[in-house]
Amino acid sequence: MPQKPFVSAQEVAERAGVSRSAVSRTFTPGASVSSETRRRVVEAAEALGYHVNHLARGLMRNESGIVCLIVSEMSTPYRANLIRAMTQQLQNAGKIAMLINTDRSDGSVDLALRQAIRYRADASIILSGMPDRSITQLCLKNGQRLVLINRDDDQQGPLRINLDDAEAAGRVVTAFIRAGCQRLAFANSQAGTPSLMAREHGFVAAAKAMGLPVLVERHGPTNYESGRVLAQRLLTLGERPDAVFCATDLLACGFMDAARHQFRVSIPDQLCVAGFDDIEQASWSSYDLTTFAQPVEMIAREAVAWLVNESGQEPVHHSVRFRPDLVWRSSVRGG
Repeated sequence: MPQKPFVSAQEVAERAGVSRSAVSRTFTPGASVSSETRRRVVEAAEALGYHVNHLARGLMRNESGIVCLIVSEMSTPYRANLIRAMTQQLQNAGKIAMLINTDRSDGSVDLALRQAIRYRADASIILSGMPDRSITQLCLKNGQRLVLINRDDDQQGPLRINLDDAEAAGRVVTAFIRAGCQRLAFANSQAGTPSLMAREHGFVAAAKAMGLPVLVERHGPTNYESGRVLAQRLLTLGERPDAVFCATDLLACGFMDAARHQFRVSIPDQLCVAGFDDIEQASWSSYDLTTFAQPVEMIAREAVAWLVNESGQEPVHHSVRFRPDLVWRSSVRGG
């Protein structure tokens, strides 16, 4: 069957016996329209299945209500949780989220973003440190408002939201030392994002200040399997570490499973392990992982509030830095 075309405001006007402008005023908040005209228009609209074309209305005001979410590694628990929070905040603000997957490194990402810009997307939120900086430049060049999360881009204009990763890493060193650990290691992926590297550098610097060396091992993408490989590398050394800080919880879960099941290492008696993100799996009894909770809801609220600023003035360009909360569980002695 042929697809039914959208019902136009003119069709509603003709059925209700009113002008086209009366239909527009009926569906415009605060506009002046008599109660009788409103009743006739609403009844006609319901009978015809009419819906206001918000895209066309927005374009007349030079805004579409579309916000691009530019995401990598969206299947990971942390990223999925952030997407959930961000889309909910955008929906509450009456915005439409358009998701762009940046896992691929070819020209498809640039093409997808340019397509979104053709749809007059008002803004973009880059949810990770992986996408190339050229994406940031493309968004700004096309007049978009931009929010950068866990990135170190130095352009003027965007709102930058980061965590104090280095300070958190320093707290882990203190926790390990209080647990009696002396041979520290840091397990990281090879993604090299600003947040992951800040945790690594902060951990190494804090340990050095305490007079302790740190073994640093990196492998592959930031996922569970990489955690298993990192455990195999670190736990086959002549002198094993007795404490490991994993850059993310997903790495830590893989690390812990390999440590216990392949090497029969007891956690936390023989090895203390900490992670970062506080994903749901971290609280499962099989891991009970000491970790840092990313303030996902606060990040989403801050980003969307800045984007939908309705003061009539351009939002102040600034950066926000959150301090993650340490969540103590049994993977670190004395926690």
